[in-house]
Amino acid sequence: MVTIKEIARECGVSVATVSNILNGRPNVGEETRMKVLAVVRSKGYQPDYNARGLRKKRTNMIGIIAEDICQFSTPAIMEGIMRYCEKQKYRTVIQNLRLYARWGEFWYENESAYRSVLDPVMQEMMSIRVEGLLYVAGHARVVRYFSDAMPIPTVLAYAYTHSPYTPAVIPDDEKAACEMTRYLISMGHRKIGILAGKADNIHTGSRLRGHQRALFEENILYNPGWVRYGDWERRSGYRFAGELVDEGVTAIFCMNDRMAGGVYDYFREHGIRVGDDISVAGFDNQEISQYCSPALTTMELPLYEIGTEAAAILLESLNTDEKSGPDAVMERSIPCKLIERESVKRAASGTEEEK
Repeated sequence: MVTIKEIARECGVSVATVSNILNGRPNVGEETRMKVLAVVRSKGYQPDYNARGLRKKRTNMIGIIAEDICQFSTPAIMEGIMRYCEKQKYRTVIQNLRLYARWGEFWYENESAYRSVLDPVMQEMMSIRVEGLLYVAGHARVVRYFSDAMPIPTVLAYAYTHSPYTPAVIPDDEKAACEMTRYLISMGHRKIGILAGKADNIHTGSRLRGHQRALFEENILYNPGWVRYGDWERRSGYRFAGELVDEGVTAIFCMNDRMAGGVYDYFREHGIRVGDDISVAGFDNQEISQYCSPALTTMELPLYEIGTEAAAILLESLNTDEKSGPDAVMERSIPCKLIERESVKRAASGTEEEK
């Protein structure tokens, strides 16, 4: 590697002068500046950030650990993180654990397998002296790895925290489901079928509570017979669509867009027209939603905003002497956005349930 000393020797200036130029300080003549920068470019000089960090006791590096960058939610979260860090003059180092690619969903309860991948990554992050960590989960769940004794500030994105010293940023699933249910009610629907995710999933529980809250506030009786639990995949939407139609619902609220795609598949095969014969709503606003026919009304997850907020919390903790404690608000919920398209139509008066 080319060093500052070699640059200085070739230019006939002091090491301090080269350092001032590389750090953008104004106390150098323009002719000298242009000469030094030309040599820097020709030699391909790159600063040694580790050495600089040791001198300053700051590296301005943030570590990002993603459970799996192939999860649909992860890229937008990471973009929010990286853009915010870039604006604040922090560099980012990314590690992809590839947990879903390795083991699907079977690693959730396998602590030893999980740690066998994460522990070496944590050691590497510490060795390159990142100042803080951002952990991006593949879906909202409680992450218990990060304890109160973490040596550097850590923030979770798209996950729930169990530590009063580890902040987390999550989507407001409950409020979003409540808003979607209110929207369906405003369109005249009283018999609303629910195609939920897995029964033990945090997203499922939060969204079902939001649905129930909206019904309660509108004085509509909740009917558990109108709820089906799928597996978040398209095939479960197809599997349960017919059962919900047989229950007499006028609208189906799917807890993700993939399952809504399966509902569309079933209806297309059975001559049922989405939007005309029955309304369908989704959740996530994945790319599939706008290409459905008719385009799917859905709830957009604030993924980019989750990343931005997580990065802001982390950098704030790095630049303040105040430490988070047990009384701090450690989970911040980011609101979702209703995306209204063509798959929900006003219910005909003859199909509305008596109020």
